[in-house]
Amino acid sequence: MALLLLLLVACCLQSFQAHLQQAQQSVPAQAAQPPEQVRAIAAPRNPLPAAASSAGVTRFSFIVYGDTRGRRDGVQQQYEHSLIVDSVLDTIKRLESGPSPVRFVLQTGDAVVNGRDASQWNKSFVDLINRITTEGGVPYFLAPGNHDVTPAAELEAPMRKEGLKNYLGAIANLIPPDGTPRRLDGYPTYAFGYGNAFFIALDSNIASNDKQFDWVKSQLDGLDRKRYRHVMAFFHHPVFSSGPHGGAIVEPPTAALRARYMPLFRRHQVAILFTGHEHLFEHWIERYEDAQGKHRLDQIVTGGGGAPLYPYRGEPDLREYIKANAAEKVSLDHLVKPGMNPGDNAYHYLLVQVNGERIRLEVIGVDWGRDFRPYRSNATELQDVNRE
Repeated sequence: MALLLLLLVACCLQSFQAHLQQAQQSVPAQAAQPPEQVRAIAAPRNPLPAAASSAGVTRFSFIVYGDTRGRRDGVQQQYEHSLIVDSVLDTIKRLESGPSPVRFVLQTGDAVVNGRDASQWNKSFVDLINRITTEGGVPYFLAPGNHDVTPAAELEAPMRKEGLKNYLGAIANLIPPDGTPRRLDGYPTYAFGYGNAFFIALDSNIASNDKQFDWVKSQLDGLDRKRYRHVMAFFHHPVFSSGPHGGAIVEPPTAALRARYMPLFRRHQVAILFTGHEHLFEHWIERYEDAQGKHRLDQIVTGGGGAPLYPYRGEPDLREYIKANAAEKVSLDHLVKPGMNPGDNAYHYLLVQVNGERIRLEVIGVDWGRDFRPYRSNATELQDVNRE
């Protein structure tokens, strides 16, 4: 009897296993979901003309801001950044039929919290910039921040490559493509000219990289300075700052910028540097001399695009920097310092107006910062000493 029961159990178990195997074979295998891809920002409705076509333009405006990463990136659209975009679109509309229309927007980096996460670009950033390129109709040029491509200085760092892939995917329709004279192939480093001004975007996360430095140098060496009266660069890390990333701290990108790029910029009389990284506004002026006379280089830190605001933390120790550049009689003036508390430093963007040899800068605050007045007003003129 026991033997009969054992045989019956074994038969039932064998039948159950056969049915289970048949059922498993009849269920189609679930295909692995491909990773989310970053959507490319829409191409501008009114792209910049070929550089040669704008050679006679000497009056125009452009907008600059940075550090838009939000508290809920990947979950919803960046709210504070949306306030900037609303105001930018109003400014574009207000100036479009006047003598100094807005022709493009520069962004100094840190678009999102984690650039390796495609959903943060897609859900929180891309559609806001689509408003600028389609409703506003103007080009948008983004330099990479440490949150976009990680702070890694090594090109082959795996996490940097992930972030860089997403960054380049987002701006694929916006910057010069690989294989063209104004793009360093494979890098987020590019340049463009419009009117009497020339602009260079570089990746300050890799400021120590020789290939990028050589490319920037070649761009500056080959410029027609009779045409390009104003040369400007925009990148993420400030050369000098007094927020949590500055003061007594000298981050590696800042050290490399001071040692390598600043002598290059002085040699080519670069007029303005636009940077971010510090979530505040401050304005530095570097004065120096060469065989042609006295000069001025302005650095504007504009990190009020939506990321949590920072306070003033203290002055950087620049004695060694000044000593190392004594032959050019370098001196520094901290023209505008940020407020002591985060609430003293408004969300803002810059309206830069070029008019021949003159450049005017206006700081436009949004929301509760509408009355932001970092100068005696909210505007100043940037005048090269030789032209005053």
